[in-house]
Amino acid sequence: MYPSSCDTFVALPPATQGQRIVFGKNSDRPCDEVQEVVYFPARDYNAGEKVECTYIEIEQAAHTNAVVLSRPAWLWGAEMGANEHQVCIGNEAVWGRESAEDEEALLGMDFVRLGLERAETAQKAVDVIAELLEKYGQGGNCMEDQCGFTYHNSFLISDRTEAWVMETSGKYWAAEKVGDGYRNISNQYSITTKIDKEHPGMREYAKSHGWWDGKAPFSFAETYSFMTTARIEASGSRYCEGRNLLERSKGHITAETMMEILRDKESGINMEGMFMTTGSMVSVVPTDSTLPGVHYFTGTPDPERSVFKPFIFVKDIKQLKQTSSPCYGPDDPVKKIPRFQSKPDRKHPLFIKHEVVAAIIDSTKDKGKKIMQNMRVLEKEKMAEMEKLLSSGMEDPTSVVHLFSNSSQEELSVYSNI
Repeated sequence: MYPSSCDTFVALPPATQGQRIVFGKNSDRPCDEVQEVVYFPARDYNAGEKVECTYIEIEQAAHTNAVVLSRPAWLWGAEMGANEHQVCIGNEAVWGRESAEDEEALLGMDFVRLGLERAETAQKAVDVIAELLEKYGQGGNCMEDQCGFTYHNSFLISDRTEAWVMETSGKYWAAEKVGDGYRNISNQYSITTKIDKEHPGMREYAKSHGWWDGKAPFSFAETYSFMTTARIEASGSRYCEGRNLLERSKGHITAETMMEILRDKESGINMEGMFMTTGSMVSVVPTDSTLPGVHYFTGTPDPERSVFKPFIFVKDIKQLKQTSSPCYGPDDPVKKIPRFQSKPDRKHPLFIKHEVVAAIIDSTKDKGKKIMQNMRVLEKEKMAEMEKLLSSGMEDPTSVVHLFSNSSQEELSVYSNI
């Protein structure tokens, strides 16, 4: 079993309907892993303070942005998320010529959270990740067990005006700016000769290893890829299918379009099996800075059988209790050395209910169909409400302080009425 997981997408005008950027990601992880949706407010810190990431402690920034994250419940970082400035980031596992490090450093998921907390634009997020990558490196086990699953990382980052793809190999990296149209990434290097930012030693390093002769046009993907693994073959198929699905809707891509792409099982984008889609995200960000961005999260596995629930950044948001997993603090087996000696129950309230409902959908055809219909009705109602805000703005920001939590509660009510 090759854990070749995840797909991330972005569409920009003129590929989208209206002057909006639409971002989407499926987080494909071990099927028994719980993914939570959590919120952290903006904060200021004193000089010299530290922040404990998944495995290592690093210097804290003077200020961190408010963020909403979808993350495997056992770690500090995130698979995907957004910040109050409407920056969205998702990451992918990639493998290439350079071996991924077992030594504990920053995980790709840590970089996602750090980029969101420290950057006000997509380009600044690229700079933040590059600086932290150079200083602390990337590495460590990416699963909550002792299997030693490691990888390099690629990132898709967007804001109100543009998107960036950033791909890494060890401490080396390249980044491509996306100003319009659409772009997607899977578990393979995809940046070719269009490189808009890069590690200053990246080409020389490749040349010194005989991967590039210094004469041919430099393609990051061709130079750093190792093209003979099953992981690459599987991700290549999903990458092409994802691009085709975006192409089909080019000119009128909406949040609904992105949700349908993430729900697509035939392409393998909505993954099933030992590695499956454990959480999904779709963001709609108007290019008009006076309008709110809306960020939808499932917080539950399989987007086909989940509800995308909206979140909007405003003041006074509290923690999202229905999608927050139990916290074990210093007693967490992830924090104790040796790590991963046991696996605690990380199921949050929505996950617990959804697990029961998923079993009913699988086993009872008529009842399952009715539940699915009710879930879609709730989702469409929420999206219709959000469309008004996306088009006309918010007169009263306090009206959406509990938006995600109330939507989660409504989803729980759908499940309770079975």
